[in-house]
Amino acid sequence: MIEAFRRPDKGSVFRKQLMFEFQSLGIESLGIVLFISAFTGGIAALQTAYNIDTPLIPLTMVGFVTRQSIILEFSPTVISLILVGKVGSRITSEIGTMKVTEQIDALRIMGVNPANFLILPKITAAMIINPVLIIFSIVVSLLGGYLACEISGLVTLADYIAGLHYQFNPFSITYAIIKTIVFAFLITSISGFYGYYTEGGALDVGNSSTKAVVNTSIFIILFDLILTQLMLV
Repeated sequence: MIEAFRRPDKGSVFRKQLMFEFQSLGIESLGIVLFISAFTGGIAALQTAYNIDTPLIPLTMVGFVTRQSIILEFSPTVISLILVGKVGSRITSEIGTMKVTEQIDALRIMGVNPANFLILPKITAAMIINPVLIIFSIVVSLLGGYLACEISGLVTLADYIAGLHYQFNPFSITYAIIKTIVFAFLITSISGFYGYYTEGGALDVGNSSTKAVVNTSIFIILFDLILTQLMLV
């Protein structure tokens, strides 16, 4: 991390790499994020509606529970875990392949800081673009919940929207974004670490990718608990 966070040798090269990482780590992940978010939002709304089996609980709770589960946990945490498999394994494989084919050694011989050149743009891009993905995820998930309720006829639009507005705390969005930024740092830094220290051949690159995904997922769950304890409890 000390090597990675040194000042880039050339700002123009860093900006070029940053734009490339925005594309590869963020925009290319938008499709799967939106697809999963839409269906999960619908599932959350339907399960909440089916479990309200007493007239004492108003149907507005469907929108309320869906909103809380999506903003506080699903979008920032579950989507980040999905990005571990897509983005994290890609980072580890990319850097690991460069390491075993001695491309990183070639960069070092040319006077380039490999960790700074390869890892810092990825960390920076993920910490900027991932919160944008999560905002899209939240919006699409809530829309998916509405469509599921509308198609099933279990909850009216007025009740669902009233539940979305009920006791809304804007800090929930701030909490989700902070978690996402922390998770983005974990995904890129841990994946970059395992790729950077890969030794051997192609089989070892695969093993490093597996270790990166597993350990990053563990750290995300651990920091999810820590951040929840610090910010909500």
